[in-house]
Amino acid sequence: MEGEFCVVCGATGRALTDGVCAECAATRVTLVSAPERAVVVICPHCGARRSGAQWERAGASPLVTAEDLAPFLRVHPEVGIRRIRWEEVSATGTVRELVGVADVMFRGVDREAEVRLSVRTEHQTCTDCSRKSGRYYTAVIQLRGGLERSHEKSPALHARLEHVWTALLAESRADWRNAVSWTEELPEGYDVFFTQTLAARAVAKLARQKYGVRPKESATLFGRKDGQDIYRVTLCLRFPRPEPAGPLGRGVVEP
Repeated sequence: MEGEFCVVCGATGRALTDGVCAECAATRVTLVSAPERAVVVICPHCGARRSGAQWERAGASPLVTAEDLAPFLRVHPEVGIRRIRWEEVSATGTVRELVGVADVMFRGVDREAEVRLSVRTEHQTCTDCSRKSGRYYTAVIQLRGGLERSHEKSPALHARLEHVWTALLAESRADWRNAVSWTEELPEGYDVFFTQTLAARAVAKLARQKYGVRPKESATLFGRKDGQDIYRVTLCLRFPRPEPAGPLGRGVVEP
């Protein structure tokens, strides 16, 4: 309203909240802050970050990034952060001292806010990588040729199955690919071992959608946990050999 003025600086013609303009209010509150010390736990094998009891962002950079720092910021309820630029001012083997300059909006006014953060990096092997190193698995996908009698030699069969599997992985979600523990080559094809049964089933479903193969699933009991039976699942995927071309050079194209 006309005649109202900021009780701090005396300016008129500005929007006021409790009698104080945004410029003065910004000097009386902490816009952005951070704890004295932050800890980021990274898996040295896959780059996953530990968040509480969970591991996330497998495949991320092994170095601390702005995405790692964002959860530690304490932001005033009336502040919106547009972006923040971090600069490393000192570092030891595991601790980095950083200064961030944040472009923020506070009560309709653009401002800059400085924040300091000390980050310690810890390296721990994530659950998935620990399981992979110990050859742990809950499911296996068997890649095989068709049931029909065939004179397809083993090198040709392996090359064909490898091509199919590479195409499947390329269309799979990252978390499905990360669940692959190891692969074994056998005379009759490949066995691909997974640390997560749901991921193996998802890849098998994708194979059915993409190639029309029907996964054959079986399960075997291998232990108990918390009073519950634990099963390992086997999913067999058979990819028939492509039919030879007919007299006109046409054939049935199959994977």
